[in-house]
Amino acid sequence: MELMCKKHGVSLLILSVFAVSVVSSYSTRFSPIDNYIINCGSSADAIVDRRRFSGDSGSSSPLFSVPSGAISVVDPVPALGTPQIYQTARVFRRPARYNFKIQDRGTHMIRLHFHLFNSSALELVHAQFHVLVDGYVLLNNFGGERAVGPVIKEYLIWVDAEKLVITFLPSKKSNFAFVNAIEVISAPKDLILENALSINNGNVVNFKGLNQELLEIVGRVNVGGPKVTPFNDSLWRTWVPDDRYLKSDFGSTKVHFSGRIQYQSGGASREVCPDNVYNSARVISSTNASVPNVNMTWQFPVVDSHMYLVRLHFCDIASISLGLMYFDVYVNGVLAYKDLDLSNASNWVLASPFYADIVVECDESGMVSVSIGPSSYSYPHAIDGILNGVEIMKMNNSMGSLDGQLSAGFLMKSWPRVTISILFPFLAAVFILLSIALVMRRRMAAASPSTSWTKLPVDVTESSSTR
Repeated sequence: MELMCKKHGVSLLILSVFAVSVVSSYSTRFSPIDNYIINCGSSADAIVDRRRFSGDSGSSSPLFSVPSGAISVVDPVPALGTPQIYQTARVFRRPARYNFKIQDRGTHMIRLHFHLFNSSALELVHAQFHVLVDGYVLLNNFGGERAVGPVIKEYLIWVDAEKLVITFLPSKKSNFAFVNAIEVISAPKDLILENALSINNGNVVNFKGLNQELLEIVGRVNVGGPKVTPFNDSLWRTWVPDDRYLKSDFGSTKVHFSGRIQYQSGGASREVCPDNVYNSARVISSTNASVPNVNMTWQFPVVDSHMYLVRLHFCDIASISLGLMYFDVYVNGVLAYKDLDLSNASNWVLASPFYADIVVECDESGMVSVSIGPSSYSYPHAIDGILNGVEIMKMNNSMGSLDGQLSAGFLMKSWPRVTISILFPFLAAVFILLSIALVMRRRMAAASPSTSWTKLPVDVTESSSTR
């Protein structure tokens, strides 16, 4: 969709892609068709954030299958308040697969839950493994990140098959892999659209096929607001405050909105981003007859050699009237949106949200930066810039990996069919036995007496035989 920014009869065409969703502010809670939430290594169900995680031990569900030969371990002394899904784990000593039947093709959310603890059987801190999904690499030589608390890895993947397969592969440096809980959930159709903008060599161009990319959620930030927990998000996401990422806030202030967010056709839905993110923001405001020459800037650490999807959430909860806010948006120092007109973008409705997707490549700085600042059309005594939320998502590289430069096929082939610790002693024993047998045979042959023999005569005469 093309967005026209207008000011005093001047029209500026901006290459823009915004989310399209039809949903009212009174829409029912999202109910996914594919909804697998698994409590791994347990026969009991667990309730977390009003959601029931089904135990996978002894499961007879026809919709997903549990790897054979896996064992379950239990935390004997869980810390007070540890959710039940982190008190057990499924452990794999050989390649193992979870198979999920897919009924709703399209984008799916995958969440993998990990929590290190020591059991009587083994210490999870010694695990090291790979995680693959449908030919992609999610994790390479992963070990739980040695974190004190739970670690959640979240992904978005396009599924166009009847089955989704998650593979856990112990690495050569370890003899086991583990997982505490798994989520596989079909996503709303408007969560990841096909088109976006892309910054390429300083130029802003169109990007197609975004919904076909594998994405890893690197961060979700609630700009100007508090932490949002899965309990308060219809897709069970976590949004953290922006303070640690904010690098320049001179001239900006936080604003909060207690009214109703006006979701509408053509704007972002509640599933794209919750009310608790859209009802807070940081703004640049002009308090006198001049427009301030300041920018708000955030920086997010990323990994080199990957493209990133930067999703920016906007909702004008600060203006007193329509048509008063214009500002510029920069990503990695490049002007992505010039003279952005929020009133026009929201069909002339205040407090109506939308989002913009921008694909960028990480440079040598190891950072993705976002800046908001006044434009040449900004008004004095008005709001001259706003940002409500930011999402950063890593895109898979040319090897189909989100973690490293090795493909899923290479990792599968590199897993030893017979471990080195077994193969070398076996071959040595065979060699010794063959050597002993050869030596004994030669000695036996040398010790045997030699006997000469003469061919019987065939021309014996009859007279000789009668003597």
